[in-house]
Amino acid sequence: MMTPRQKYIAFQTVVIKEVLRFSRIWVQTILPPVITTSLYFIIFGRLIGARIGKMDGFNYMEFIVPGLIMMAVITNSYSNVVSSFFGSKFQRSIEELLVSPMPNYLILLGFVAGGLARGLAVGLAVTVVALFFSHLGISHPLVACTTVVLTSVLFSLAGFINAVFAKSFDDISIVPTFVLTPLTYLGGVFYSIKMLPTFWQHASLANPILYMVNAFRYGFLGVSDIPLSVSYGIVLGFIAVLFVVSLQLLRRGVGVRS
Repeated sequence: MMTPRQKYIAFQTVVIKEVLRFSRIWVQTILPPVITTSLYFIIFGRLIGARIGKMDGFNYMEFIVPGLIMMAVITNSYSNVVSSFFGSKFQRSIEELLVSPMPNYLILLGFVAGGLARGLAVGLAVTVVALFFSHLGISHPLVACTTVVLTSVLFSLAGFINAVFAKSFDDISIVPTFVLTPLTYLGGVFYSIKMLPTFWQHASLANPILYMVNAFRYGFLGVSDIPLSVSYGIVLGFIAVLFVVSLQLLRRGVGVRS
């Protein structure tokens, strides 16, 4: 039975390992999403945005900035955990954690914390870049901070589940390519759902990313297509479900024990 201090040291060790994993190769993990998002700012914000005009009372550049930051956070939180845990499976180093007295929930939280760290690091870097393209202000700092943290945690858990079931390196790219990317682009990053026909407005409500993007946009601009309480409820509900599922998968050794 581990003491609280031993648990803290074990958790800290996993987190440090996860942070060092992506920070040592920041040119491959932090820089690419910053460059990609900068291109979005230039193409959609400056070139196309000037023709679109205002959206929800803001110029188009200001409107898309929160969505682009959130898109970078989602993608990197997810990819960090899915690649890290699958790499541990592939190298069979995860077995060392599973046979240790470290509780499963701490192992899970360690990987999630790594995804959170990378997601927030990329989000901060993208935010700094956004300052060169728009006059960025935060109307509700607490809403913006809690939304980005909760979203990063959610997609870190989703990445963990993907890694558990993945059997090859190809499997860890299927969900980001065919599920995550379409949902992100259709999640209100580049437009308000008020612009859509009634049917597609209702259809968009089935996209969970819509709630996260709108809550984050509310934190920056004070406007949202979705009530804030609904957005928080959806995000917290998904986190609770994914955490329980992830913990059960880890406890049963699904995808790890052969």
